[in-house]
Amino acid sequence: MMKIFTSIYKFKKIVLFNFLFVFITNTFYAQNDTNKINRVNIDTTKLYLNTDAVYNRPFLKYGKIPIAIGGYAEANTQYKVTDGVSDGFSFQMKRMTLFLSSSIHRKIKFLSEIEFEDGTKEINIEFAALDFQLHHLLNFRSGIVMNPIGAFNQNHDGPKWEFIDRPISATQMLPSTFSNIGFGIFGKSYQSNFVWSYEFYLTNGFNDNIISNTENKTFLPSTKLDVNRFEESYNGIPLTNFKTAVKFKNIGELGISYMGGVYNKFEIDGLILDKKRRADVFAIDYNTQIPKLKTTIITEFAWVFVDVPNTYSQQFGNKQHGGFIDIVQPILKRNIFGFEKATLNIALRTEYVDWNYGKFKETNTSISDDIFAIIPAISFRPTAQTVIRLNYRLEHKKDLLGNPASKTGVIQLGVSSYF
Repeated sequence: MMKIFTSIYKFKKIVLFNFLFVFITNTFYAQNDTNKINRVNIDTTKLYLNTDAVYNRPFLKYGKIPIAIGGYAEANTQYKVTDGVSDGFSFQMKRMTLFLSSSIHRKIKFLSEIEFEDGTKEINIEFAALDFQLHHLLNFRSGIVMNPIGAFNQNHDGPKWEFIDRPISATQMLPSTFSNIGFGIFGKSYQSNFVWSYEFYLTNGFNDNIISNTENKTFLPSTKLDVNRFEESYNGIPLTNFKTAVKFKNIGELGISYMGGVYNKFEIDGLILDKKRRADVFAIDYNTQIPKLKTTIITEFAWVFVDVPNTYSQQFGNKQHGGFIDIVQPILKRNIFGFEKATLNIALRTEYVDWNYGKFKETNTSISDDIFAIIPAISFRPTAQTVIRLNYRLEHKKDLLGNPASKTGVIQLGVSSYF
């Protein structure tokens, strides 16, 4: 109980400090009419890649203060039924994310992204890095970086998507919004109708939570349970991460990425415990928009390879694969309820993940443990930065032995918006 009161007291102190800071700052700057709150919007005429998503966000900037602030929030309600059984309606506060950016110098930038999930059940620093711009083909980044595996991990902001739930392959097969402390280089070459980029990072990496977890299967997202990964490497060997992408105007963007490294603690104080066991991930992503129809297509697929010890049962897969395809079609764009150029979309997502691709040694029959889902959706965008979404999720999930699939239906209604 004492800990709870102490936490409440500290929280009140933080709120009071922030209130006083904002009040004093506003009072000081209000004396100069040239200082106003401005929204830093996006230049839509440029060719942007998924790697640009970290800065490709709306920010608020006040006068001459060198810090810009932004963020987004997501909330929804859902009614879920699995094999005829339901727990009724639930309301969810998916997340609230805050951005802070600063131009320390015209060639030095800082950006941070802090996410509060499920109320405050999880609080994560997803990005907090300094960028040193040396040349458009050679830039240096250091800090907590978001590992660029696939496209969704980089470009995951809720208001950009027509679907309430994030893709299964990007959240349950791959670690969702996976980030680590490290450094790397990145660069870009562009012309009017063409842009190419690359990223290369060395960071702290995986740990044996991949196979030692409560899911009782090979589960890469469990690597995020190691809260020490931002201060020390689990085994002293860096995780290697590389991505390259190319985009042609009216054709689309194609990205290829790799992330891999040793995940087990193979040695302690010079004593060899095990061989070095690797986890490697390959991903390919593509997105485009059909010009005349304005149809958007987004897809991503990934393959996971894990060196699982022979002492583990076959329910721990050494191969996994999965992905998703989104199709979004605007059907109406006009002034609606006083919102200029409001858009009504219909959308469809199909997704699939196989957590254990292979066959049983004893019977030579396929191992199941997979999931398939299809999600039709209707979304209304009063502005480009706010979306109201109605989704219906139909999901079939098979267990390890391939028994008849459990069937789940979910109706979801929610909203997501930048602020």
